[in-house]
Amino acid sequence: MSTQVVLITGALTGIGRAAAVAFAKKGAKVVVAGRRDEAGKALVNELRSFGSEAEFINADVRKEDDIRALVDKTVARFGRLDVAVNNAGTEGQVGPITDQTAESYAATFDTNVLGVILSMKHEVRVMQGQAAAASSISRRPTGMRVRRGHLSMSAASTPSKASPSRWRSRSPSRESV
Repeated sequence: MSTQVVLITGALTGIGRAAAVAFAKKGAKVVVAGRRDEAGKALVNELRSFGSEAEFINADVRKEDDIRALVDKTVARFGRLDVAVNNAGTEGQVGPITDQTAESYAATFDTNVLGVILSMKHEVRVMQGQAAAASSISRRPTGMRVRRGHLSMSAASTPSKASPSRWRSRSPSRESV
C-alpha cells in the first residue's frame, strides 16, 4: 500500500497530538480534527514541517453532521481513509459526584462514548466501501481488516457500561469516586 491516510480526532493536545506527530514523521497523510481552529492550524504547520501532507478540519465528535463531513472531507482530500484514531475525550467537570449535573455528565458521555460510536459509524462506512472495491479489483490482501456487520448496534451498549455511574473503586482506601 502507498502512503497511509490517517484521521485523528482529539488531535490538538496530548495523546492525539503525539499520534499525529508520530504518523507525520513516518510519512503518513494526516487529517487532524478538533474544535480550536488556531491550535489546529498550528499543528498542521508542524506536521507539514516533517514533510507530511496534513489538513485540519474543525469538528465536534458529539455532532453526527460534523463527523460525517469530517470523514467525507478526508476522503475528498486524500482519496481514502486507512487509519482512524478516535481520541477525542474529556474528563468532564472534575469534582465530587454530588456536585455533578445531568448536563455535565451528558456532555462527557456524548464526547467519550457517543463521539466514538459516531466516528466509527462513518469511518467504517468508508472503509467497508474501500475493502469491497479492493476485493473486486484484486484477490491479493489489501491490508484492510474491515468485516461487514462486525459492529452492530448492540456493540454500542458496551462502552456505555463504562459510564461513571458504574465505576467502582477496587481500593477501600480511595476516598473519592
